[in-house]
Amino acid sequence: MLSGGPATTESVNRGPFLADVGVVGAGPVGLAIAWRCAARGLRVVVHDPAPGSGASHVAAGMLSPVAEAYFGERELTGLLAESAARWPGFAAELAEAAGADLGYRTDGTLVVGLTADDLAEARRLWAYQQGLGLPISALRPSQLRDREPALAPRVRGGAVAPGDHQVDPRRLVAALRTAARRAGATLLPGAVTAPNEVAAPVVVVAAGCGAAALTGLPVRPVKGQVLRLRAPGRGAPGFRHVIRGYADGESVYLVPRDSGEVVVGATVEERADTEVTAGAVLRLLRAAVDLVPELAEYELVEASAGLRPGTPDNAPIIGPLPGRPGVLAATGHHRHGIVLTPVTADLVTELIVTGTPDPLLAPFRPDRFAGAAGQPVTQEETWN
Repeated sequence: MLSGGPATTESVNRGPFLADVGVVGAGPVGLAIAWRCAARGLRVVVHDPAPGSGASHVAAGMLSPVAEAYFGERELTGLLAESAARWPGFAAELAEAAGADLGYRTDGTLVVGLTADDLAEARRLWAYQQGLGLPISALRPSQLRDREPALAPRVRGGAVAPGDHQVDPRRLVAALRTAARRAGATLLPGAVTAPNEVAAPVVVVAAGCGAAALTGLPVRPVKGQVLRLRAPGRGAPGFRHVIRGYADGESVYLVPRDSGEVVVGATVEERADTEVTAGAVLRLLRAAVDLVPELAEYELVEASAGLRPGTPDNAPIIGPLPGRPGVLAATGHHRHGIVLTPVTADLVTELIVTGTPDPLLAPFRPDRFAGAAGQPVTQEETWN
């Protein structure tokens, strides 16, 4: 266990506990951890008053380790790439375990610029991404339209990231709930206000923005507004790649689904409300239609807003809490919660079962924030 070695079904001292592992939060990360732990033979209880109602319900589901590699986030980019590499196996295993279609697609992502200034901004980022050895290749306008004829003739150029894929987060959460239950995990609808309320020797706080109140960690809400459109006649959208673009200085993404849905997003606002505003809808729709004109004829079926769990360095917080024996954090994934689900679940489960932290966890430990949730100590000291 966290305070005395690995948590195996043979070694755990269950005592009065109802479970070996308690997970607070039933979003993709929390459910994936529950599924993995239950599959390893541990008794798992998941606590959430409204499973799947957080950021994942609004998320677009882009698996974009390349297109979302940003300046100054080299270690995070490495974790994104590692998790993306695990996604094909994770998706296949989960689809089989749950008997469900996740909406996992591997068509790749096009990154485009509408104007000369938009293209210059995009090229600056591509140069950085290529400098990291990431697979992204520039395309001429004619090459872009060969791949996606629906793109506007005004688009000045772009690039393709063939390894950036997508999944449907709402299907993902439903599949993870099924798989976790089939593996033996129990889902309880009650809310938790402190980790010590959970009757388990190991508690994993995977509560998104709620982790701040539960742990004292510096997790803040970052608002995102998202639209969902539907193709006419409920047919497939007129494009197949995820399109990430810059349109007159406005950043937008378009995610097509086999169901005919297109997700358009997203704003990034340092706010904690979930109101949908007319201005955000206007900006998103204008940018989307500028890039793919046919979207003007699509039905607007949903406008929603959610809160991403942000951190001071935009990287997740994963690992034991300093001074809190038996408590692990798996939160702060910001805009990367879906793509980071497999690697977070694997690393946390392995830490619980073996007691040994994977080196991949080192840059993302809770104790990197001095004074948050206790004084900084080493991961090994917290664990043992």
